[in-house]
Amino acid sequence: MSRTRLNIFIEPAHAKRLDQISAHKGVSKSAVIAAALASFLSPDGEDQREAALAKRLDRLSRQFDRLERDQGVLIETVALYLRHYLTVALPVPEHQQEAMRAQGRARYAQFIEQLARHIQRGRSLVREIHHEIEPTAPAHQTGEGHQPPSSEGAIRGDDPAMSSEGGKP
Repeated sequence: MSRTRLNIFIEPAHAKRLDQISAHKGVSKSAVIAAALASFLSPDGEDQREAALAKRLDRLSRQFDRLERDQGVLIETVALYLRHYLTVALPVPEHQQEAMRAQGRARYAQFIEQLARHIQRGRSLVREIHHEIEPTAPAHQTGEGHQPPSSEGAIRGDDPAMSSEGGKP
């Protein structure tokens, strides 16, 4: 087989990587470059790159769909809470407002502590809700390989991480 000699210039980082690969594979640098060039120029090479790109785009699309779904759940949750709160909340007399603000700050600090514990345990209320809504969803759709614990206890106030002042979150 006749070969043509080429003098090429490459980046120092590429030269170092070429040295590492040729030493690791036990082949010459010319063989590594020839294989890389053959792969790049191969008619199947374009199809392989396109398939790899399509696979990555599909994965990103599924991740985006999960984010969109989770965002929808969060928006609905906040909207329902607001509607409930605004329906049942009584106006606070002016002489009690400072005490209510102090109590609100204390409750907020407690909420943040509970949230931190919940997140440190690797739990996700959004995933738990999705699991309850779609119990037959495949693991790749929920992003988990195991069943998350039921959130019914947290909703009822049975979850110790969510308990405070008489079982209220």
